[in-house]
Amino acid sequence: MLTVDEINRLAAEYAQKHPKEIIALALESAQSLAISFSGAEDVVLIDLAAKLKKDIHVFTLDTGRLHAETYAFIDQVREHYGLALDVLSPDPAKLEAYVKDKGLYDFYNSDHHECCGIRKLEPLKRRLKNLDGWITGQRKDQSPSTRNDVAVIELDSSNSTVDKPLLKFNPLANWSSKQVWEYIRMFDVPYNSLHDRGYISIGCEPCTKAVNPGQHEREGRWWWEEQTAKECGLHEGNIIAKD
Repeated sequence: MLTVDEINRLAAEYAQKHPKEIIALALESAQSLAISFSGAEDVVLIDLAAKLKKDIHVFTLDTGRLHAETYAFIDQVREHYGLALDVLSPDPAKLEAYVKDKGLYDFYNSDHHECCGIRKLEPLKRRLKNLDGWITGQRKDQSPSTRNDVAVIELDSSNSTVDKPLLKFNPLANWSSKQVWEYIRMFDVPYNSLHDRGYISIGCEPCTKAVNPGQHEREGRWWWEEQTAKECGLHEGNIIAKD
């Protein structure tokens, strides 16, 4: 396992390298590694990784509240790349207790964190326990308030333990949305059809809406909340680092 000093050195060395080189580093650095897949950025990662290694491991989170278009997109990606895609679901008992106590739309009255914790964060943590590293599609320009300092390789502070450190690779950290979509169009990469209807950052159906021209992509997520740190908890280390 890489030391903190080695991770910091590699983060600086690879900061301006092409995402494909960063993915190659990830494949070399972690024995058990998986790509987290949900959006357009993640399919770019899958496409790049598939060109380096055939038996890549990919997982996605099925919250039970995704758009029909997103479910169709997941199957499209599975078939396009021939993936044995791991679809992770919430713990049934925890979800049933939450819905029984607070209903299906509690997040509109409180905030989204409890719902996201059950539907997304707990399944993610369950999967990460069996990994040495994971690859995400985070970009700095997705959320300047929480992702501006994202490195291309880092120690996952929120999911590491003393006995089991976890590497986190963000190959697209320095790419813009424009670069992502240039790649998608150039290589005919599958994407969610909701993007053609004004959706940019796509999450659960009740918590996502299309944005108007000129609006930042994160304005379409949890729009009813007055906050700047629009994260669901999957990358909670970004917020911890700001405190």
